[in-house]
Amino acid sequence: MSDTSVLRLATTHDATSIAATIAASFAQYRGKLVPESGAFRETTEGIAAEMAKGASAIVAERNGEVLGCVLMEEMEGDLYFGRLSVLPSARGQGLARRLIEAVEAEALRRGLAGIRLGVRIVLTDNQRLFASLGYRETSREAHPGFDRPTSINMRKPLR
Repeated sequence: MSDTSVLRLATTHDATSIAATIAASFAQYRGKLVPESGAFRETTEGIAAEMAKGASAIVAERNGEVLGCVLMEEMEGDLYFGRLSVLPSARGQGLARRLIEAVEAEALRRGLAGIRLGVRIVLTDNQRLFASLGYRETSREAHPGFDRPTSINMRKPLR
């Protein structure tokens, strides 16, 4: 099946759809990640407030329905992305890869040096996806209250 989805920069009017997409996409991790993912605390109001302060997002939609999204913010000369989300019903169509490519294009448009992300150590499939796209581990860190690393920071230079 060909993918007829459209990717575009989100506006604050998309905050409700973005929050719902993140919730549906991360539902598979509920009770499986320690500590629990911060994705479960994302709200329409919180996303809209972050966007009003300069964060941004990209949405993938088909026929007006948001199928995927990713949140972005500038960090130390790079573009950081998080909450990469694709609805379970839209998986297997390359949307996650297209969203990442759109983040990279946005970073280039802004003249930034690279892209950063964080991924949980236990999410090895996600790590493999990022590595296949040229992201390399830069460090590991522990969430507050943990004495061992729980997350991997990755980066891809763009220039």
